[in-house]
Order: sequence, then C-alpha cells, then structure tokens
Amino acid sequence: MSFWDIVWFILISFAFIAYLMVMFAMITDLFRDPDASGIVKAVWIIALIVAPFVTAVVYLIVRGKGMGERQLRTAEAMREQQESYIRQVSSQSSPADQIAQAKALLDSQAITPEEYERLKDKALS
Repeated sequence: MSFWDIVWFILISFAFIAYLMVMFAMITDLFRDPDASGIVKAVWIIALIVAPFVTAVVYLIVRGKGMGERQLRTAEAMREQQESYIRQVSSQSSPADQIAQAKALLDSQAITPEEYERLKDKALS
C-alpha cells in the first residue's frame, strides 16, 4: 500500500463514521419527536434506506432547527432530574437539627457530654 492509499482509506473511514453518526442522530431525533406520526416516521426511515445521502440533507434542512430544540428539551429535562436527585440525596439537616439529635443522644446517655460538645461544635462549624 502506498502512502496515498492509507490517506485515502483514513479519509473514507472518517466520512463513513461521520455519515453513520448523522444517521443515528436523525433516527434518534425522529423517534424522539412526539409530534411526528408513525406514518411520517416510516416514510423518513424508508427514504433513508432508499436514498440515504439525499434524505439526510433534506432531513437536516427541513427538521434541523427542530432537532436542536428537541435535544435542548431533553438535556434540560435530564438536568432537572439530576438536580432533583442531587437535592434528594444531599438533603442534610440544619445545624439546629443536628444539635437536637445530639442532645437527644446525650439525654438517652448514648453519648458522653464531651462527645455532645464535639458534635455541637461540628454542627456549628
């Protein structure tokens, strides 16, 4: 193999992988769209099989703006779910609650007064 054969192979491989990424993005977007009916989705899929390059260009021109909006909505929903989960997991009690819990442990004699003071200082810091 010559040097130019290798360069050509790399270039063609890059173009093919980029094409596959566009196809997967289009198919994902197509099935993510709740407004598109099943018939419309089937027509786009058949068109992708019959004339893939032309269909990809037409799809990106016709539905490109909607692709971005749907992806943005999905990302926003994922961010909200993540923040909700983080708030749920990291919901720690306030310093007053921690001191009250330590006081209850002291009153039940589960901890010593020295441990109570250490817990109180930790809660206040």
